[in-house]
Amino acid sequence: MLDINLFRTNPDLIRENIKKKFQDAKLPLVDQAISLDQQLRETKTEADKLRNQRNVASKQIGALIGKGLKDEADKAKSLVAGIGGELDSLKAREDELSAKLKSTLLVIPNIIADSVPIGRSDEDNVEVQKFGVPFIPPYPVPYHIDIMEKLNGVDLESARKTTGSGFYFLKGEIALLHSAILSYARDFMVEKGFTYCVPPFMIRGSVVTGVMSFEEMEGMMYKVEGEDLYLIGTSEHSMIGKFIDSLTDPSELPQTMTSYSPCFRKEVGAHGIEERGVYRIHQFEKQEMIVVCEPEDSEAWFERLYRYTVEFFRSLDIPVRTLECCSGDLADLKVKSIDVEAWSPRQEKYFEVGSCSNLGDAQARRLGIRIRGTNGNHFAHTLNNTVVAPPRMLIAYLENNLNEDGTVRIPESLRMYMRGHDLIY
Repeated sequence: MLDINLFRTNPDLIRENIKKKFQDAKLPLVDQAISLDQQLRETKTEADKLRNQRNVASKQIGALIGKGLKDEADKAKSLVAGIGGELDSLKAREDELSAKLKSTLLVIPNIIADSVPIGRSDEDNVEVQKFGVPFIPPYPVPYHIDIMEKLNGVDLESARKTTGSGFYFLKGEIALLHSAILSYARDFMVEKGFTYCVPPFMIRGSVVTGVMSFEEMEGMMYKVEGEDLYLIGTSEHSMIGKFIDSLTDPSELPQTMTSYSPCFRKEVGAHGIEERGVYRIHQFEKQEMIVVCEPEDSEAWFERLYRYTVEFFRSLDIPVRTLECCSGDLADLKVKSIDVEAWSPRQEKYFEVGSCSNLGDAQARRLGIRIRGTNGNHFAHTLNNTVVAPPRMLIAYLENNLNEDGTVRIPESLRMYMRGHDLIY
């Protein structure tokens, strides 16, 4: 949610930003917000005048009674009562205008960074850097579900019976590998100085609208019937919500956390064959990074966070690349975002395994996350990034560590979490 002062001082910047994101249908909302803000300020000014009149009249009543001027005192009392009725009407008007203004501001996108490439969709995202050499083995690499089934590690059919499509049973060595990767990710981030957290897996509606746009909410979130609770799509939702209505001393920043959670997503829309199996699913587990920091530090933290993910994947012998998301591919609250993609030897291309985002003060402004300042309090900046999200990450792991005989290598960094074994077979 943008600062209302920006609408008063530089509305053209907001309009240009909307155009960069190819959301021209939202352009009229800028004038709507300006009009509502003007009406709200006029209403507040009128209410302030009436309150002043009431205060003056109230003070006169005692003096008039003291002088024995009963009629004049009664007139003053009537005036005070009348002003009270007018103030009640103005308060209702204020509340109505405030609600309309907030609902308008919530759907206007955040101002993107100057460095963000301009483009309509993820097809216009720009490669930043490759890490590791993509390798295509001299033997065929099977589809990831075929690899898992050969290792007796997945059961999709039973999951369809118990729950439906988009779910899975992992078992045996593949289930152990899944847990091992998450444990390794946890320890990897703790070693970087992050505090490990396990958050609530459900959040209130007020937190949902504080951490994401309405478009994201509709396409992702599962609501608990009959309650003001939603299943989280990522632990970022709970972790940022943790700071709602807070005032933090600068000495306590940055707040750096790494959180584990299951994640639940509708995944609305049709997807291709490569996104079946365990690639695009309704339930998965993830290790996340979250940072709450001073505004001037968020750019440096953004660079640091996505490089942690690169380092993590390279420690598992998986080549990756980074892509900067273009303007049209950025969710409305994001200032800047970089995707980390892993190499798929079977497809001979990269695919997304994580995303790092700087949201500026968008979430902080919505949730009231403030930092105490010497010249007044100010809003924090928030960032989030995926460390790892199996089982999608398992696809990259299995393909890049598959031997010709169907066994799977276990890199040195992961062996202590796999009972010391160096192979899955």
